[in-house]
Amino acid sequence: MLEVLKYGFMQRAFLAGIVIAVVCPAVGIFLVLRRMSMIGDTLSHVALAGVAGGMLGGIYPVYSALGVSILAALAIEKLSKEYEQYKELSIAIILSAGIGLATIFISLGNSNSAIFSYLFGSIGLVSWWDIRIIFVLGFIVLVSILFFYRSLFYIAFDEEAARLAGVPVKWVNLYFIILIAMTIAISMRTVGVLLVSSLMIIPVATGLQISRGFMQTFIYSILFGISSVLIGLFISFYVDLAPGGTIVVSSILILVIIILIKNIRRK
Repeated sequence: MLEVLKYGFMQRAFLAGIVIAVVCPAVGIFLVLRRMSMIGDTLSHVALAGVAGGMLGGIYPVYSALGVSILAALAIEKLSKEYEQYKELSIAIILSAGIGLATIFISLGNSNSAIFSYLFGSIGLVSWWDIRIIFVLGFIVLVSILFFYRSLFYIAFDEEAARLAGVPVKWVNLYFIILIAMTIAISMRTVGVLLVSSLMIIPVATGLQISRGFMQTFIYSILFGISSVLIGLFISFYVDLAPGGTIVVSSILILVIIILIKNIRRK
């Protein structure tokens, strides 16, 4: 079974996958608690526009995806202030813009096979340069989550109370949405831009099934994320499937198994 680690591209895939498996649920738990799951999906579609635009302009796609995702995150925050009573509109507007731009850029380019690898992930194309970027940005995201842990926790449960307690809600929200964009940018090489939001949400949903508190949910979510990535990468290697799809399906199967076990024990 461990013969898979003899290959350099699989070593890189596992290194990248483990970092992503930790970062995605760490960010995702706050998305779930704040009922902001669709933001991850929106920014992933915008990241696709960044990838396609980067390929057209000769820019490294991870950089262009990160830049465009951060701009989109700032736009969502700005538009949410314009539509105070209909904040979900800001997400729908940016999602539409992202899909529209991605479609235009893809139609203008001649790199459909390369785009496909970013759509659904490709373990064979993860380079050591990708690993460096993933480790650096992943480190920034994790340190930020730990540093703003209490603030994010307060905001997730009661934004108004957090504001009264002295938490700079506006700036924490702004920085958090930028962290989401960074998470998507580092995950798209392995998981794919269309599936990365699933890795943020499904391990958290699984953790919520068996946890008895926030910290337990946080830990379980990361453990389930790591399990999903490891199982998915092994399957994708031996069965020759897209890694993003196998990782997400693995996470869903783990969720289904946990729910079944929970229901059996309850009966």
